[in-house]
Amino acid sequence: MATYLITGTNRGIGYEYCRQLKERGDTVIAVCRTASEELKQLGVRVEEGIDITSDASVADLCDRLGDSAIDVLINNAGIVKRVTLEDLNFDSIREQFEVNTLGALRVTHALLPNLKAGSKIALMTSRMGSIADNTSGSSYGYRMSKVALSMAGKSLSLDLKPREIAVAILHPGLVQTRMTNFTSGGITPEESVQGLLKRIDELTLENTGTFWHANGEVLPW
Repeated sequence: MATYLITGTNRGIGYEYCRQLKERGDTVIAVCRTASEELKQLGVRVEEGIDITSDASVADLCDRLGDSAIDVLINNAGIVKRVTLEDLNFDSIREQFEVNTLGALRVTHALLPNLKAGSKIALMTSRMGSIADNTSGSSYGYRMSKVALSMAGKSLSLDLKPREIAVAILHPGLVQTRMTNFTSGGITPEESVQGLLKRIDELTLENTGTFWHANGEVLPW
């Protein structure tokens, strides 16, 4: 049994991570700004009121955790807002960087004392952050913030390898969640998380820093 800390857990993929991990017997620490009733009823430890864009809020999370050991840190919290060339909203782009990139890096850095040799870190990025795979353009804030997150993940994988901490950079697939307006062409959160957990379970120091699709495909940068 391992201890998992997951951000962005009030719904969607984050909630599904908590549900599946709880079901298989792992210890779950669910971090979010506001907990949904569904999350509260799951029977996992919930730490709400945490804003990953705030140094003070993340410091509060650290205080709550104390010296609790974390086996797997899953940086799942994220936002997506449509930004086109015709409507280039720089405030929206900054907000997406703050949450999707800096927020994940802030949490990871703050929780390093809780990680140990053998711990793992998962960063939830996106195929939309693949430069080689971009054939449709647009989505400036989301795409740019996810590229930056993947770069942060690659650097973390190198910097943390001497500490024997492995890092996975993960794309969940096109998933039927509120973030995607429950797209009819997507997979369910249950199916996505099943694949994501396989990637995390198979993560080692030998394959650290790899950019994976939930289905196991290695994605281009």
